[in-house]
Amino acid sequence: MAEPVIRPRHDDDLPACVRMLAAVHRVDGYPAVWSAETEHWLTPEELLGVWVAVDGPNVLGHVALSRTGPDLAATVGRPASQLAAVARLFVDVSARRTGLAGALLARAVRAAVADGRRPVLEVESDAAGAIALYERAGWRRVGTAPGDWLTAAGQPAVVHTYLGPA
Repeated sequence: MAEPVIRPRHDDDLPACVRMLAAVHRVDGYPAVWSAETEHWLTPEELLGVWVAVDGPNVLGHVALSRTGPDLAATVGRPASQLAAVARLFVDVSARRTGLAGALLARAVRAAVADGRRPVLEVESDAAGAIALYERAGWRRVGTAPGDWLTAAGQPAVVHTYLGPA
């Protein structure tokens, strides 16, 4: 495999992203709730940017950056206009442990900072691998609250909020 390239996502990348996310969902239960509207889910409201990691024609990873809502801003203790939410970060099961998730995360962080915003994110408490990635990258947990969905195990979700490095 050549060194993957991270570039803006194109509309014609969406079918590959949906297939990749379906595999991630089967292995990790992410996202917790699967929807027939997955293409729409991959393009959150208030989108600031969205990128994919590709190796030739193969899409290997995805990350989005969007404006935050008032609830997330209140948890962080900053105005929403100063924040950007990292979301929809996932890597193909076959490309894990290659540094790709960290590279996608760094790409989103650079975009947030370039826009004068501080990156934030929310993560389910049982996503140990994702939490380890964020903490290694210098993110700081600033809150924990119940989520508004059930986990794959049928339990109420617990969500951690993280503030990214400045």
